[in-house]
Amino acid sequence: MAKWVEIRKGADFNKIAQENGISPITARLLKNRDIVETADIEMYLNGDESKLHDPHLLKDIDKAAEIMAEQIQAGDSIRVIGDYDVDGICSSYILISGIKLCGGDVDARLPHRIEDGYGLSVGLVDKAYEEGKRTIITCDNGIAAIEQIAHAKELGMTVIVTDHHEVSYSEENRDEMILPPADAVVDPKRLDDEYPYPEICGAMVAYKFIQVLTEKMEMPQDERLSHFFDEMSIFAGWATVCDVMPLKDENRIIVKKSFKCIPQTDNIGLRALLRATDIDPYRVSCYIYGFVIGPCLNATGRLDSAMRGLELLTETNSNAAAEIALELNELNDSRKDMTAEGKDEAMEIISGYGENLPDVLVIYMPELHESLAGIIAGRVKEEVNHPVFVLTDTGDDLVKGSGRSIEGYHMFEALSECRNLLTKYGGHKMAAGFSLKKENVEAFREALNDNSKLTEDDFEEVLRLDMVLPLQYLSMGLLKEIDKLAPFGQGNPEPLFASRDVELVRGRVIGKNANTVKMSVRDEKGNFYDMMVFGSIFDRWNEFLDMNFGKEQRENLYKGANHDKMIIKIAYQAKINEYRGEESIQIVLKDFIP
Repeated sequence: MAKWVEIRKGADFNKIAQENGISPITARLLKNRDIVETADIEMYLNGDESKLHDPHLLKDIDKAAEIMAEQIQAGDSIRVIGDYDVDGICSSYILISGIKLCGGDVDARLPHRIEDGYGLSVGLVDKAYEEGKRTIITCDNGIAAIEQIAHAKELGMTVIVTDHHEVSYSEENRDEMILPPADAVVDPKRLDDEYPYPEICGAMVAYKFIQVLTEKMEMPQDERLSHFFDEMSIFAGWATVCDVMPLKDENRIIVKKSFKCIPQTDNIGLRALLRATDIDPYRVSCYIYGFVIGPCLNATGRLDSAMRGLELLTETNSNAAAEIALELNELNDSRKDMTAEGKDEAMEIISGYGENLPDVLVIYMPELHESLAGIIAGRVKEEVNHPVFVLTDTGDDLVKGSGRSIEGYHMFEALSECRNLLTKYGGHKMAAGFSLKKENVEAFREALNDNSKLTEDDFEEVLRLDMVLPLQYLSMGLLKEIDKLAPFGQGNPEPLFASRDVELVRGRVIGKNANTVKMSVRDEKGNFYDMMVFGSIFDRWNEFLDMNFGKEQRENLYKGANHDKMIIKIAYQAKINEYRGEESIQIVLKDFIP
C-alpha cells in the first residue's frame, strides 16, 4: 500500500484566484506545480504556439541551418538518420518533410535495432557514402557518436547533429563536454546552451531546426508554410508524449496544438492508423498517443524495422497505408504477448532475492528479444519501485541492456560512473540503453550497487495528493476549470484528491473481462456520485472489501442487496463523463484505506 502524502505548498490562494479569474482550488493546484506568477499562469492556462521559445536560442542551430541551406542549393544528396522509436521516427519524418519543402534531395534511414544498434553506426555512415550521400543529418541521436562522426568526416562528409540526449563529459572534469566532431551540433542539453527549456524531445529539436531552415531559405511566411508547421506539430506533440518528456512549458503547448491539429491531418498513414485502432481523431489524448497509437509505431522498431513505421507516415496511397497500419496494429498485439511473458520471467528471476532486493536490479535474460528489454524493465520497476536494468544476449559475446529508473536515481549518471565496463551507452535520468561484454555483467551489477546512494525512503511508493477535497466541493464548473490544466502526464500529473467518510452504497461488475466495478457512493451530505474502479487496482479493491467488511458483504454490495454500512477514505481523480449528450461528475478511484 502506498504512503499518502499531501502536498502542502503555502500561498495566498484567494489572492491568486482573484488576480487570475480562477477558483482557490485551481490556484492551489497550480502552486503544487510551482506555477504562481501571473505570466506563468497565463501561459499555463492559455499559452498557444506564439509562446513557443525562439528556435534561434538553440546553440549552433543557425549554423546548422546555414550549412543545410548551402547543401540544398548545391544539389547535394542528403540523408537523415534517426532512431527506431516514436521520437526517432517522428523527428525523421519532420526533417525529410521540411528539407523536401525547401527543395532538398533527401531520404532517411533508421537503424535496425539488432543489425545496426542504436543511433548512428559506422555501417550506416558507409552505406550512406556508398549510395552517394555527402551530407548526414541525425535526429534523436548523434550526440554520443564520436567515432562514427569522425569516420564520416574522414570520408569528407558533412554532418549535422540534432539531438536531445545528455552530453557526455570528461572523466577528469564534469564541466568539460565531449561533443562529436560534426559540422554543427544542436542539442539543448549542451552545457554551453542557454535555451530556456532544454527538456524537449528530438522531434521538437527537428521542428525548430526546420523553422530556422525555412527562414534561411527565405521561404514566404504564407498560409502554405503555416499549414506545414501545423501538420508537423502533430508529430512533435506525439513524440513529446511518447518520449515521456515533462508536460511543462512549451511541451504543453505543442501537445495541445497537436491535439487541435490532428483531426485535420493530411497524413494518410496517420489517418489509417487511427482507423486501424478505432480512435476518434477528435478525442486523441496523451493516453492515446502513449498507449494506443504510439506502441504501434514503436512495435516496428522492436520486432521488425522502424523503416516500416516511417513508411506509414510517408505513404501517399490510402490502400497501402491501410495495409501498413493493420500490420503495425497486429505487430503491436504480438509485442504485448511477448512483453507479458517476459515480465513474468523477470519477476520469477528477482523472486530469488526474497525480501532483500538489491538497490539496483540487473536482470540478465539471455533469450529475451532485445527490443523488449526496456519495456520489461519499466514493468518490473512499476512492481518493485527500484531502478531496473534488463540485459539480453546479442550473439556476439556482447549483451545489450535497457534501464528504467525511479525518481531518486539518475540512470545516465550511474552508467557514466561505470563507463569503463561499457562498450556504448546513452540516455536520460529516467531511462538509458547500453552494451557491454558478457564477461562484465556481474561486475556491472556490483558496480551499480556499490555506487548506489539510494535509501529505504527512495523505494517507498508515495501517493502525492494535491489536497483533501470532500466530494461535496466537486462541480461541473470546477472540473471544466481543472481541464484547462491538461494535458496531463510526466511532469504535470492529473490532480489527485482525497476524501474521508465516503459511503459505498451499491456496485456492479461490468466490462467484457469482468474487471471493472461501477459504484454508487454517498458523501457526508447525502449526495450520490458514480465511482469507477478499474485497472491494476481491481483485484486489490475486492481483496480490501473482503478483508475489511467480509466477502458476503461485498457480494451483497455488488448485488444491490442489503449490506452493512461501508465507509472508507479514498484517493481519487474527478472527471466529466459524457454519455448520450449528457455530462455528469465521475470519480475514478486511485487508492483506498479503511
